[in-house]
Amino acid sequence: MSKTDNNATPTESVSSRIRYRLQNAGVRFHANDNIADFIEGDELDLLQQEVAAKMQGVLESLVIDTVNDHNTQDTARRVAKMFVREVFRGRYVASPPNTEFPNIEQLNELMIVGPITVRSACSHHLCPIMGRVWVGVMPNEHSNLIGLSKYARLIDWVMTRPQIQEEAVMQIADLLMDKLQPDGLAIVMEADHFCMHWRGVKDSNSKMTNSVMRGSFLRDANLRREFLSLLHKGN
Repeated sequence: MSKTDNNATPTESVSSRIRYRLQNAGVRFHANDNIADFIEGDELDLLQQEVAAKMQGVLESLVIDTVNDHNTQDTARRVAKMFVREVFRGRYVASPPNTEFPNIEQLNELMIVGPITVRSACSHHLCPIMGRVWVGVMPNEHSNLIGLSKYARLIDWVMTRPQIQEEAVMQIADLLMDKLQPDGLAIVMEADHFCMHWRGVKDSNSKMTNSVMRGSFLRDANLRREFLSLLHKGN
């Protein structure tokens, strides 16, 4: 199917047109998936407008007088912009550009990048997730190398979607394995979940830490211990 062959009528919403393309192509569009390839032209602007209109309906259903309350008169537009352009932008934009360099010097020693600050939102309640990520890379002679800032940009691209932490770490690992082709990769994420802070048990001290190990980090217990022992030094 071509991107212009969407069989949608002009009266259909832009979200319906985008959803049709995804469904017709058999592509998953879960909360933490990227759908940039299925958005055309000015549709992101139109999608933001559609979200604003529906958010206005949410405010009305919450019995908030947005006509006379000066604090909420523009809230629907602000929230739509925040969702589409900021906190969930990783769903709607293509992967950030990054230059990969061959491992000319055949580096084969452990590299650790982090802590990288990450921000996301829980896909269960859309409450903030705030945390840090460390990346361990064991390159080999065939690996690609990327600049340090590119790690932060790629990780932010994954995290600016509604996420659960367990899946986010896996997505980051898959992305970096594909970009770097290393001998081994380790990802550790530590995060606060505001669905624990704001609601439910309202426990403000709990954090979640999880990890993904690939390649030589799985095979070599000494390498795994070295990475984990260096993780928090100086942080």
